[in-house]
Amino acid sequence: MQVFHWYKVSGLALGAVLFASAPIAAQSAAKAPREKPPIDYSILHAQVILDSLGFSPGIVDGREGQSLTAALKAFQSTRGIQTSGKLDRATLGALHEYRARRPVTRVTLDPAMLQGPYVNPIPKEPEKQAELPSLGYTRPLEKLAEMFHTTPEVLVELNPGGGAIQPGATFVFPNVLPTSRDYAGDLKPEWRQTLTDLNVEARQPTGDHIVVDKSEKVLKVFDADDRLVAQFSATMGSQHDPLPIGAWKINVIDTNPKFHYNPDLFWDAKKDDEKAMLPPGPNGPVGVVWLDLSKEHYGIHGTPEPQNIARTQSHGCIRLTNWDAARLALMVKPGTEAVFQE
Repeated sequence: MQVFHWYKVSGLALGAVLFASAPIAAQSAAKAPREKPPIDYSILHAQVILDSLGFSPGIVDGREGQSLTAALKAFQSTRGIQTSGKLDRATLGALHEYRARRPVTRVTLDPAMLQGPYVNPIPKEPEKQAELPSLGYTRPLEKLAEMFHTTPEVLVELNPGGGAIQPGATFVFPNVLPTSRDYAGDLKPEWRQTLTDLNVEARQPTGDHIVVDKSEKVLKVFDADDRLVAQFSATMGSQHDPLPIGAWKINVIDTNPKFHYNPDLFWDAKKDDEKAMLPPGPNGPVGVVWLDLSKEHYGIHGTPEPQNIARTQSHGCIRLTNWDAARLALMVKPGTEAVFQE
């Protein structure tokens, strides 16, 4: 692949930053991560720019993958460039305009960024989850990773060593912070907190209609002139619960939703499972946003497992990362048409 020369992480001693409120091993997942190539800061720079423009590359991790390919194709299509899905010369030229947004940024943590509630461990059984006050983040590192559109493992890579996650500490993150947080005055307080935590910029393009494309594994947002203004990688359907092809509408947008668990609607539910009302939270089955559809029992929603988007199957609904679901909720409104196609 062509080297992406224009990122320049000026003045950042990435290897010298400490990161952990306990040893890193205690903050990371119990399972050892699979071997991956090192972070490529030229790719990271492209991901950050694409994310800021509304063409979500999925997890911002400085590595190639199908979500980045889909994001590049969307960006290329809006710029009249051949849709190669690669960082070719023409695409680099088009991205050059946005090079002022650097790939990483240093951020000093404040108390709000580290505020819980935290729930650890989260039980697997729905009936036990229903007893919890929330399905919040399990630890500060998980919250910070989602806030900056990445994973705990990537944050550890960006900040090797040991240290303390605490107010006043400064660490390196992907530079996905919005340029503005001027939320609409009539935005409900619970929405404002969710969107602030996920660093979603309120002033998003207005979506006239959306298209969920099964073959491309993406959700596309179009304006009233049928121009593509945003795109998100998505998980949609399975052999047991296929994507409901057709034209539907968004009925309700619910942020920080509770989840009605009904085992009768899940082919893989356990025989002894009972109906349960699960509390809200980013680690809930539908994440931080539920966009209810005119197709009964179907919706567009977030997920507690962003690394699996477009790589696994769903029970028929459309899953986005929590940060993309929150962003989509600002682009559309009840009544927006949603077309599902092969």
